[in-house]
Amino acid sequence: MASAHAIQIKPDNTGMWQIRQSEPAAKKATDLLQKDFETHHCFFNSEGFHNHISHHILALYGTGASPEDLEKAYDDNASYQRSMYQVHEDRIEALHDWEKAKQRMGKEQYYTDFLVFFQREIQKLGWEKVLDQYMFKGDERSEDMLIRMHGGFLHPLIQLMYGVEWQQPAIVAMALAQAAVHEDNLRSFLLTAEEASKSASTPMPSIASLLDVVKADEKLATAAILGDSNKVRDGVLTRARDEIIRIAGQVKIKPEELDERTVEMYNTAIYEGAAAAIRPGKDAKFDFFLIHHINVCPIYLAFNKMRWVSTETKVRLLEWKIRMDLIQYAARACAPLSVDKITSYVPRDKKPGPAIELLPRIHSLEEDGHVVKLFRAIGVGQNASKEYEDKDWMKIKGDLWTKIGHMVFDGAETPGPTWIRGSGDPDAWKEVHDRAEPNKEHL
Repeated sequence: MASAHAIQIKPDNTGMWQIRQSEPAAKKATDLLQKDFETHHCFFNSEGFHNHISHHILALYGTGASPEDLEKAYDDNASYQRSMYQVHEDRIEALHDWEKAKQRMGKEQYYTDFLVFFQREIQKLGWEKVLDQYMFKGDERSEDMLIRMHGGFLHPLIQLMYGVEWQQPAIVAMALAQAAVHEDNLRSFLLTAEEASKSASTPMPSIASLLDVVKADEKLATAAILGDSNKVRDGVLTRARDEIIRIAGQVKIKPEELDERTVEMYNTAIYEGAAAAIRPGKDAKFDFFLIHHINVCPIYLAFNKMRWVSTETKVRLLEWKIRMDLIQYAARACAPLSVDKITSYVPRDKKPGPAIELLPRIHSLEEDGHVVKLFRAIGVGQNASKEYEDKDWMKIKGDLWTKIGHMVFDGAETPGPTWIRGSGDPDAWKEVHDRAEPNKEHL
């Protein structure tokens, strides 16, 4: 049984894509996830680069990968991970005191202490009540945690997604501990934009149209430059803070719109990522930072199904996600977006079949999990979008799903970098190969 200390994956628990799995694959996933949980830090270096092993294993498992695929993925990525720090038993009890705990927030050396703290809280209260208390309560501590959960290019939230989606208390504890050691440099943006939204009109514009507004603002669209260490913090929030607040402040969801706006956010994130991945004359490459805004989307579908999460909280989470999408688009220099770009894409396969047929080839890639996570998130998004295909805001539908699935695989398989970093900046594409004539190089 899954607990705050033990991971337990079963063959009938494969996540939202609901692909069938085997008992041997479930056992292998359980063993590998437990090993990662017990031995590795959430950062694999002192610069805060994230350990993706748990995401990688569950994304593979949730798309039907074999035990051998799971073992290979673990082995490929375990070698460069850092070991867990020693637990400071005398400090754990002190973490109940927020005045003491806040002194350790944002400091990666306390990850193990926070992990043990949240394991014990989950063991005592259950993971749902722990999330309610430490993320959604609305007091100073939970507000701080919620802000940090959105840091690190959404990695703590992605970690939480896999814990929530697979109902694994130990992975939920990992996510909370990871959030606790992230910075809170999005605090001013998220809270100021939220305050600005109180005077916004409803219904709000479509999310795609807000992306267009971001691109149309020259100061905002050019605020981040290639040399910025952190393009959100050092670029957009330093050079165009008022401009992004003005646009992000227009995000205002009515409770009765929650389910539809959630799918609109999901579909639009995929549209944004896919359109930005196409640059004339170049191989298709997804933007490394924009893909995280796709990969995290299933958590909003999961939260919406949970009765213990208030509608007010669900609306707030969705609003924050849309604002994060807007600021990240600006930070990546606002690549031109259009459905026509995606429609015109020609996959490298001579006779491209349904995207799901690419899964065995996706599973065989040597990568750190970002490709399979993106592919899975798009598959889940396709299923979620079916109910709303007649809506005007729906950008991705029909055979565009097949094109995008092939685009993900093509970007990973073609020579050069797997990802682009700053898809709207021409300089970011210099290392990407020129695109060969479609369907000739991969027959």
